Amino acid sequence: MRGQRENRLSPRRIAAIPAVITHGRGAANCIIRNVSATGAKIEVLSVGQIPNTFKLIASGHGQHQCKVVWRTLREMGVAFVE
Repeated sequence: MRGQRENRLSPRRIAAIPAVITHGRGAANCIIRNVSATGAKIEVLSVGQIPNTFKLIASGHGQHQCKVVWRTLREMGVAFVE
């Protein structure tokens, strides 16, 4: 939003990277919509079954342990916890 202060530790770049969220209860396809050295915004069909911590795997981009920072119905902001 215009006028809001940027609180991220590092700038994010816009992306459209197909990825997979894996966790103890299964896996879910997702799209990484923006990414930085410290986190990402991820789009999924529904955030309801995604736990607060999980592994994010993107072919050609590696994998990251993630912690959810915020959620909406179809998007999540995550911090990388490695």
